[in-house]
Amino acid sequence: MAAMVVGALRRGSGHGSGSGFCCSSRLLAQSLRRFASTLVVAEHEGGFVKPSSLSALAAAEAIAEENKISVLLGGSGPALHKAADHAASSHRLVSEVLVADSEALAHPLAEPWAELLHSVQQKGGYSHVIASSTSFGKNLLPRAAALLDVSPVTDVTAIKEPRVFVRPIYAGNALCTVKYTGEDPCMMSIRSTSFSPTTEAMSETKAAPITQVDLSFLSEGTIGKSTWVNLTSQDTERPDLANARVVVTGGRGLKSSENFKLLEQLAEKLGAAVGATRAAVDAGYVPNDLQVGQTGKIVAPELYMAFGVSGAIQHLAGMRDSKVIVAVNKDADAPIFQIMDLLRICSRFWTNC
Repeated sequence: MAAMVVGALRRGSGHGSGSGFCCSSRLLAQSLRRFASTLVVAEHEGGFVKPSSLSALAAAEAIAEENKISVLLGGSGPALHKAADHAASSHRLVSEVLVADSEALAHPLAEPWAELLHSVQQKGGYSHVIASSTSFGKNLLPRAAALLDVSPVTDVTAIKEPRVFVRPIYAGNALCTVKYTGEDPCMMSIRSTSFSPTTEAMSETKAAPITQVDLSFLSEGTIGKSTWVNLTSQDTERPDLANARVVVTGGRGLKSSENFKLLEQLAEKLGAAVGATRAAVDAGYVPNDLQVGQTGKIVAPELYMAFGVSGAIQHLAGMRDSKVIVAVNKDADAPIFQIMDLLRICSRFWTNC
């Protein structure tokens, strides 16, 4: 229904009462821009705000040029406060950095984080709440939205007006324009690859103030609903898959984990990250944290090299925003050749697989 409303606004311009309706919509959008205030739920690592959260700040800027942005950081220890200093000078529109220092928030558990977000929103009365579409954001946002009794808009790729957004549907095969018509706050997760973070350097004198959040609302009942066990990940010197400049990906066509080692050697030469399709992950060739696609990681590198990848729509949804796509496959009719840019290598060059 929301998408139909937006369509009606466009069709009605310049025709009788429809023109008045469209003018009213523009006035409403201008009013929303004047009074916009956004809370960005940021992630940090090693004392710095993650690039995906810097993209969320860029999305907040797209809502309104004079938007007042607050950044919420949680965790514990010196790394949290170093990240707060980074957040305070990360964007010219950041007006405040809220720091929640507690061991209960040291790990990305939805229960305490949702309580935190609910409490901060009740005090701040923000018009928008933004998180990136990472595993953390996807885990947190629905629970926090339920506590606030609102409906979140997920995986936003463009912001047309303060409450009009573009998001992919049908595994990225179509883009849908939706209008949020609910109560404040308008909660949304953004696809970080669709918003370029600012490169403007801020001086220390322009850094936003840092405020400690009152955490007296956290109860033992809330904290005890789930428990952090551990994090298992591969130790590698290769760049992070979600933020890499070059990504080398293998699919089912590689046929074995041994052949994936050839891609790893290529990635080391190129300084690239290694990715995989869901079929390759399900076959046990590589661990699932390398999966690229609708149910994996969304990437948009400068160069994306796909080896033995057929190009299922679920995989294309996770990498189609890449700047240059190179496809290597013995099947000349593979769907990935419909979006590739540079090259088509057929079976006589495909000897290992």
